[in-house]
Amino acid sequence: MTTDRPATPPAAPRPGAAASPPRATRDDRVRRGLTLADAAREFARHPSPWMIGAVLVAALVTRVALGDWRITDALVPLVILAVFPAFEWVVHVTVLHWRPRSLGPLTVDSELARKHRLHHTDPRDIPLIFIPTRSLALVIVTLVALALLAFPRTPLGVTFLLTMTVLGLTYEWTHYLIHTDYKPKHRFYRAIWRNHRHHHYKNEHYWFTVTTTHTADRLFGTSPDPAEVPTSPTARHLHGS
Repeated sequence: MTTDRPATPPAAPRPGAAASPPRATRDDRVRRGLTLADAAREFARHPSPWMIGAVLVAALVTRVALGDWRITDALVPLVILAVFPAFEWVVHVTVLHWRPRSLGPLTVDSELARKHRLHHTDPRDIPLIFIPTRSLALVIVTLVALALLAFPRTPLGVTFLLTMTVLGLTYEWTHYLIHTDYKPKHRFYRAIWRNHRHHHYKNEHYWFTVTTTHTADRLFGTSPDPAEVPTSPTARHLHGS
């Protein structure tokens, strides 16, 4: 015959021994304040930074190997940097905020637009912050094709590709960081952080730039005084969906 034995109570700590600290949870880290190291570890768990980073490294190695440095290799990055805020604005407005349209039995609606609508619904859902893998693969193929076919010199095309991947990785990091619990500590980043959060939580019809502020939005008239803009009922549900 067996008898039930009472569970053995946990041993009491030895006199003078320090108790083991409880394991930190995510909520504990948020309360303490998310660090850049914490954010970087999460960033590295997602595919798009690795995809862009791999192309960046390949472009850098190829560009150094090709040599043939000319003044245009400095001009191309400068031109791209100058137009990138406008490019970012146009893509955000026309591609990401695309309203689904019907052409007969077909519905025209890209993966980027669908995922972006979900991103607005839940801006804190981390996987939705990043460029979707399939769409990013198509973008990378397009950029490589442009680099090889649209420039008079292959080295210059690779300079273009290198610049675009640096900016692409900067975009992914900035956009991701804005949507985390990391708190801005410097005035420049605080302005970018506030600008994009106005877009998500105040009114989705304004503040379309992500990596800059008061650049293309000011140029295209989408950088009003937030105090004068009504809170949109569809900021979290684009097009009223």
